[in-house]
Amino acid sequence: MRTFGFIASFIVSVAAATSPASARTNLVIFLADDLGYTDLGSFGAKGMSTPNLDRLAQEGVRLNNFYVTSPICSPSRASLLTGKYHVRLGINDVFMPLATSGLDDEETTIAEILKRDGYATGIVGKWHLGDGMDALPLQHGFDFFFGLPHSADMSPEPRHNANPAARRFPPLALILNNDIIEEEPDQSTLIARSTDAARQFISDHADQPFFLYVPYSAPHVPLIPSAGFAGRSAYGPYGDVVAEMDGSIGEILAELDRQGLADQTLVVFASDNGPDTLYGRHGGTCGALRGLKGTVWECGVRVPFIARWPGTFPAGREVNVAASAIDVLPTFLAAIESVPPSSLDGENILPLLTGEAAEELNNRPLYFYHRDNQLQAVRSGEWKLVFPHEYRIVESVGEGGAKGAFAFERTGRALFNLAQDPAESENLIDAHPDIVAQMEVFAEKARRDLGDSLQHRDRGLWQRVLDWFR
Repeated sequence: MRTFGFIASFIVSVAAATSPASARTNLVIFLADDLGYTDLGSFGAKGMSTPNLDRLAQEGVRLNNFYVTSPICSPSRASLLTGKYHVRLGINDVFMPLATSGLDDEETTIAEILKRDGYATGIVGKWHLGDGMDALPLQHGFDFFFGLPHSADMSPEPRHNANPAARRFPPLALILNNDIIEEEPDQSTLIARSTDAARQFISDHADQPFFLYVPYSAPHVPLIPSAGFAGRSAYGPYGDVVAEMDGSIGEILAELDRQGLADQTLVVFASDNGPDTLYGRHGGTCGALRGLKGTVWECGVRVPFIARWPGTFPAGREVNVAASAIDVLPTFLAAIESVPPSSLDGENILPLLTGEAAEELNNRPLYFYHRDNQLQAVRSGEWKLVFPHEYRIVESVGEGGAKGAFAFERTGRALFNLAQDPAESENLIDAHPDIVAQMEVFAEKARRDLGDSLQHRDRGLWQRVLDWFR
């Protein structure tokens, strides 16, 4: 990580380290894997049971227009942990097993910042930002790691991945800190073991401030619920796994209660991207939203988001202003009054969550990139401008855990009013030239700063030099 820009953060961390632990706010992120926008009861689920997350929504704030920066795993998670667009980080695709790269150690994660501020930092679940020993969580600010280096289907075992190409993968590793402790673990036990590890981390650090990141490997395929949840959901194995994840979250929240920490803990729940509907009922749902995982249509990038901070966030509040995963890091730092790095793309959204005025956030642009740094869409306020690009559609749906087939279609330039048309069905490009012109200004700014391979635009040398000094 860079030394520049952290003198103020160091001063804050020294002051924080001398304050009583009881006055510090703990921070927890729950992250689902490939969960659909309408897979929670509070977001309109049908046939799936999520009582603990529904209760969290009743006790906290629900953001109805929360976005990830990319509709695939590694780029999305990189943005969440750094507060930056993944294209700024140079992460435009998913890291595969045996990849020679990962999240650059020059980048600063929220765990590194919080560790400087005197926090214990732990991750329980799926990392997926590089599986080399020099790229694992302990090399990026975490004190503790229990989980998988990447997706649970990145395994040579046919029961976990039917794709013959996966036979070249090394055995799926279960890792404790920096050590492989099992190969090809029983996946029906992963959620329960992750729950136990998370609860133990909370218990071990109940007397000091902590940051706990719980990125589940579920409900991404393969769907292998434990015996206690198998066959319980009317939605089938996908619903079973969602219910088990919800139960795990309930147990971890109960541990906060047991330790007397619930009122001083800011909890966030989201998904890394939308569902892969090629799996049919072995994948998630998006209701009327268009698209699927791997596309920048709403189903690919809009995900459920819940935040609870008792006494600070109004219970049962719903917010329709658009926000992004890049906002989580600066918001967490604002919550604990820590100085953020100067180079973030995200913004502090505490005013949205507390109910204070934050209209200026409503019209800021959010950029959606996919496939080789292509700027495929921009959202600002209720408007979304989509640029001509090729995207995936479902050609046939798989059954019984098999992946279906996809085809490609091409969209032209399109403008949608998402407040009136969340399904992105009515192209208003010719009716609002003034809106289009403003959105094009936003897009051009992004292209100069971050590049856009759709227009064969590289990031400028000046922007890369500025990044180095940030």
